[in-house]
Amino acid sequence: MSSTSQRKKIQKKFKNRGYNLKFDALDEILVFADQFPDDADGEAIDLLLDNLQESHESSTVDAESVRELINRLLGAHNAPEEPTTSASSLAVIDAFLVPKFGYDAVKKKFNEHTKSLPIHGEAYAKTALYRERFMLLSQRVSRAEHFSRPAFDAEMSQFESNEISSIQSLISQRGRKWVMGVISQLEDGHFYLEDLSASVEIDLSKAKITTGFFTENTIILAEGEMQVNGIFQVITCGFPPLEDRDKTLKTHSECDFFGGGTQTKEETIRLADLERQAVNDTFVILSDIWLDNEEVIGKLETVLDGFENVETVPSLFVFMGNFCSRPCNLAFGSYSSLREQFGKLGRMIGNHPRLKESSRFLFIPGPDDAGPSTVLPRCALPNYLTEELQNIIPNAIFSSNPCRVKFYNQEIVFFRQDLLYRMRRSCLVTPSSEETKDPFKHLVYTITHQSHLCPLPLMVQPIIWNYDHSLRLYPTPHTIVLGDKSEQEVCKFGGTTCFNPGCFSTDSTFVAYRPSTQEVELSAL
Repeated sequence: MSSTSQRKKIQKKFKNRGYNLKFDALDEILVFADQFPDDADGEAIDLLLDNLQESHESSTVDAESVRELINRLLGAHNAPEEPTTSASSLAVIDAFLVPKFGYDAVKKKFNEHTKSLPIHGEAYAKTALYRERFMLLSQRVSRAEHFSRPAFDAEMSQFESNEISSIQSLISQRGRKWVMGVISQLEDGHFYLEDLSASVEIDLSKAKITTGFFTENTIILAEGEMQVNGIFQVITCGFPPLEDRDKTLKTHSECDFFGGGTQTKEETIRLADLERQAVNDTFVILSDIWLDNEEVIGKLETVLDGFENVETVPSLFVFMGNFCSRPCNLAFGSYSSLREQFGKLGRMIGNHPRLKESSRFLFIPGPDDAGPSTVLPRCALPNYLTEELQNIIPNAIFSSNPCRVKFYNQEIVFFRQDLLYRMRRSCLVTPSSEETKDPFKHLVYTITHQSHLCPLPLMVQPIIWNYDHSLRLYPTPHTIVLGDKSEQEVCKFGGTTCFNPGCFSTDSTFVAYRPSTQEVELSAL
């Protein structure tokens, strides 16, 4: 049984008994199941579940609970700790399995959503999408020193602080005020700023802006003054300030936003030490691999040949779509041919025995690949196309777009979308050139400050309302990989490493990434 099918089988068994299985717990169970290769009926997993029901009260199952139970079942309660396996060092998290958290403004805490999330949400889910984005950034801003309310000095609070006012209060207050809201176009050609209390028409023509792309749906902080005609004249505006990752984790230590499982302090320290030692681990990332183009396949074989002969082979290859040179839409009639091309890729990888044995292969669909729709997040490539490849390469993993990878403690987000072009095209004002003229840096600044991978209007890029949380970047991950057709580039900002591997099919570019040191090596044939 392949690794992917075994994962799905285990997840289904636990879900049928009412358990929400964390990814780190799933990795522990996979290691346990591997000890019984002849157990085709899954009796070992059933035994594990039976004992879990007797001793575990919560519906959420974490790695620690599973580990204790496995040790008890194997009679190894006092056995020495074994070294971490590759299964526990690297976890791939599908977007549709990312935990969802909603912010409670009264209790000032995040609560996990435990009910099932339908793909086709009710109308209120669209409103909730905007509200949750706003609440997420609002609670982050409340801890920013520049915008926090002074605790004691009322006089300073009234005249000198940058305290944020609600939009509704602008009606009764005069003078310059700071407001926070979502840019929206409620009428053609007229832009508004909305918060949870009200909306007001804004004039950005004289505004001094910070770095970033200001589009509809982005959340901004704006300083300005209410005019007699009821329009808020913006003087200065920018994105909500970024918060240090460690500060966010300390504030919400009980929440597993990423989906890799919660860890004890001791476990975090142990994994951090193992991550520092993993200096030989390398991820090779390629975007736009057209399997129907013989020239591209030849270039890919050259890359595989090169890594087959290095001293230590890469631990992970990430292949991002598109996997076809033309869109796989309703007019596309060559699915059987594409299936054969995936099988050919599998045989090509199989001809490199060291890579097949020691490397893992992650496949992420592109915006024009086969799938039910172009809405985000996109589900994994259909089994019909990849079945033959999976039979040849058991280490192949087919995940969603976007998807998340956890390497020991490091959190990495992969997203394949031609985002730079679309963000530039949707800009309401010309981006500021005061700090940088580099469009890629503007893009990185925008998505990190918005804590969202795709803050575009839903008319430009539809998003499944109930799964908008899977595109959040909160806390800011260690690494963001943006597969884009634009030129390859790397940008390090606010403690985050962000890079674009470039378009392999047209530019022959790719990236070798060393997670232990967060070193990015821009490569090309």
